[in-house]
Amino acid sequence: MSDTLTNKFCLVLSNFPNQTIAETMAEVLVNKQLAACVNILAPCTSIYHWQGKLHQDQEVPVIIKTREQLIKQVEQAILAHHPYELPEIISVPIEQGYSPYLEWLLAQTSTSSS
Repeated sequence: MSDTLTNKFCLVLSNFPNQTIAETMAEVLVNKQLAACVNILAPCTSIYHWQGKLHQDQEVPVIIKTREQLIKQVEQAILAHHPYELPEIISVPIEQGYSPYLEWLLAQTSTSSS
């Protein structure tokens, strides 16, 4: 499919405070066709400074597979549903991929989502 050559894809990384919120966010993104797939990973320990204090919290990382042109909409959806004041939203471009998988990713996402 030549569309996969003209589209750019990316992974969006984020963390959520628990499994339930991560699953809800994943369902929102996939149902709105903002993501083809969201991987919810095993809980991890995050250590960071926030508002002058050292924190150590359990979080649930997610990997969101989407198109670069949907990143702003993905960001807006995360901000609308995320309980953190400052959620992690990081995009990493997909430089190469298995063409049939990228075709599937393209077919599962929609640039007309709102």
